[in-house]
Amino acid sequence: MLKILVGSKNPVKINAAKTIFQQYFPELEIHCEGCHAPSGVPDQPLGELDTRLGAQNRVEYLKAHFDADFYCAMEGGAAKFDYGAATFAFVVIANDQHSSVSRSCNLPLPEKIYNALEQGEELGHVMDRVFNTTNIKQKGGAIGLLTNNLATRESSYTQALTLAMAPFIHSELYN
Repeated sequence: MLKILVGSKNPVKINAAKTIFQQYFPELEIHCEGCHAPSGVPDQPLGELDTRLGAQNRVEYLKAHFDADFYCAMEGGAAKFDYGAATFAFVVIANDQHSSVSRSCNLPLPEKIYNALEQGEELGHVMDRVFNTTNIKQKGGAIGLLTNNLATRESSYTQALTLAMAPFIHSELYN
């Protein structure tokens, strides 16, 4: 059995992690659990640095307080790039030997939505207001709303987690 801890109680993040570990280790029973783990960054990180640090801090907290085979965290953030505003996530997966960082795709954000983030609002709350939804961050997320659910928050986490597993699956190449 593999014990996986996720630095969040959000079911979207827990499901993404469980899906990935089941795909990489189909012969093993996967026990995947979400735990509160502080990010140490604002609730709505702006910029790549704070977003990455949020995921890294969550994993470090899990490693310091719990015992598991793998620890993982996903931190959604937003930034303004030279081509426009976008939201994305950083993911970190670690075990006792290695740590791996990966990043999701960028979802272009409307300027008025990014402006609300700069004013201190969280993306999920802004999207709930704009689209008249409730708790979208534990469902399809902004990415689901803005792509008519052709992509979802979980699918973007799943892709980034899949990529972050490469150093664990091919550790001989990464050492």
